[in-house]
Amino acid sequence: MNVPTDLGERAAAAMNTDSEPLAGFAVGVTAARRHEELAALLERRGARVVHAPAIRLVPLSDDAELLQATTTCIGERLDYVVVTTGIGFRAWLETADGWGMRDDLIECLHKVPILARGPKARGAIRSAGLTERWSPESESCEEVLRHLLTRDLAGTRIAVQLYGQPLPDFTAALRGAGAEVIEVPVYRWSRTDDSTPLRRLVGQAVAGTVDAIAFTSAPAVTATLAVAAEDGLEEALLEALRTHAVAACVGPVTAEPLTARGVPTVQPERARIGALVRAIVSDLPRRRARLINVRGHALELRGHAVVLDGQLRPIAPAPMAILRALARRPGHVVSRAELCTVLPSRMLGGGNGTAFARDGRPQADEHAVEMAVARLRRGLGRSGIVETVVKRGYRLACDPVRVEVPR
Repeated sequence: MNVPTDLGERAAAAMNTDSEPLAGFAVGVTAARRHEELAALLERRGARVVHAPAIRLVPLSDDAELLQATTTCIGERLDYVVVTTGIGFRAWLETADGWGMRDDLIECLHKVPILARGPKARGAIRSAGLTERWSPESESCEEVLRHLLTRDLAGTRIAVQLYGQPLPDFTAALRGAGAEVIEVPVYRWSRTDDSTPLRRLVGQAVAGTVDAIAFTSAPAVTATLAVAAEDGLEEALLEALRTHAVAACVGPVTAEPLTARGVPTVQPERARIGALVRAIVSDLPRRRARLINVRGHALELRGHAVVLDGQLRPIAPAPMAILRALARRPGHVVSRAELCTVLPSRMLGGGNGTAFARDGRPQADEHAVEMAVARLRRGLGRSGIVETVVKRGYRLACDPVRVEVPR
């Protein structure tokens, strides 16, 4: 067996040993639909998944507005139909079937140019025995709108199947071009009945114990920000997503509420669940992992764990906060007083080790730091990685950098 002798070889050994690229990271999942699939894909790659549904799907089988829109589509001349989602189009046909109107609706759609936003919409259209006239490469409503606006829309009637929320910019632009727009609200999103898991996820993201949050719809983003705002954490959550937590969005429509607030997002090239997971796998370790050579050991910091010489070791939040503070200045002494500031009382659970500053906010004391360092050393399972510098603080025992002096 070859033993790695330098940092590069040790890093390679660590990554080869750990075949799960998301091991040591926690990812929040806010999806209502297909959350089991998304969670399974993330867990298969080693992630710890925190499921916190932000929204729920509300069917409109008894909705008078949908019935009226369907009746209008069947009874009036249509010039274009825009299908935005596969699930929405199928739900429309199923609901019409319940009203005894499916055959009439299918007959109507056979006569109309259908524009499909993406491949899932195309699949639903074709499975109904229909054929789309056009579909954009970008899978975006913006490109569908641009395509329509190249035509003379004055006096036309366009049916737009909505996907959980209104499309005010889209429909306003069509109406501005002279079209009559029939909005088809096949389903809508609503806040989940129990927001406790989502509130917990927001708190974990702010505290730094969740490394990424995956969003698969814009309403889920909006609901998450709304819950954070109710708890007075909206700005803290946005700052966390701008700095240490990755906001992974399935596409630009989903990302828009975050983009508007200055939050960078990770997006796949194609709006697919599998592609979203691949984007997270590609981005999260690169952004959140850090590799340090400490006393001959390859130490890689991940979200809630470390990879030490190829072995994954979970680390509790308080000891991990200490380790991250030391890793910001490898080899340099960090005082106990400074380390106190990275141990908020919510990490320690209050009780012994919690003091209060002059402003009344809880603050960890030096005894709490000593306890956290002791737990960190036990978690690492290697002696000498975290050194005590008497009367000064602690440091990572990093190997000195050798400087070759020319002779």
